[in-house]
Amino acid sequence: MEYLSNLTADVLARAAKIRLAAFDVDGTLTDGRLWYSESGHETKVFHVHDGLGLKRLQAHGIEVAIVSARISHPVALRAEELNIAHVYQGQSDKRECMRQILEALELAPEQAAFVGDDLPDLPAMHLAGLAVAVANAHPWVVQRAHWQTSLGGGMGAVREVCDLILHAQGKSAAEQEHWR
Repeated sequence: MEYLSNLTADVLARAAKIRLAAFDVDGTLTDGRLWYSESGHETKVFHVHDGLGLKRLQAHGIEVAIVSARISHPVALRAEELNIAHVYQGQSDKRECMRQILEALELAPEQAAFVGDDLPDLPAMHLAGLAVAVANAHPWVVQRAHWQTSLGGGMGAVREVCDLILHAQGKSAAEQEHWR
């Protein structure tokens, strides 16, 4: 089975327009589990494949944003490591946050993708031109998504989305050539 072979014409058309890819954190960039040390410090586990995918989107001129309802120091550290400039934590209204990002970047909603896993992500997904649910997303989120990844949150799902966007924009061959 060829990678990304399950793409419909609609999903490809939507992904071809993307200039901003925004991601939830817990359950999307991570597996959704919250880890606390004995001292009360929060830790998170991020997948290295997802990180490279985000960097490759940026290398091709696609803006990347993190939009999270929670506030977490490990998220800030990971975003800094990946040079993600658009990091919005403590966002109870993700749709309004997305509207503000789009306005600041002078983009239309159809130029944005939002990737999530649970109910708080739905308003932002409704706004985005490409709404993606990770494989282990809540069924109501899957129902509203334009596309669902085959991998779960924190397990490479974000990389699938990055590859989808680059593929739809005709950049897969350049990516493969880059790594020869």
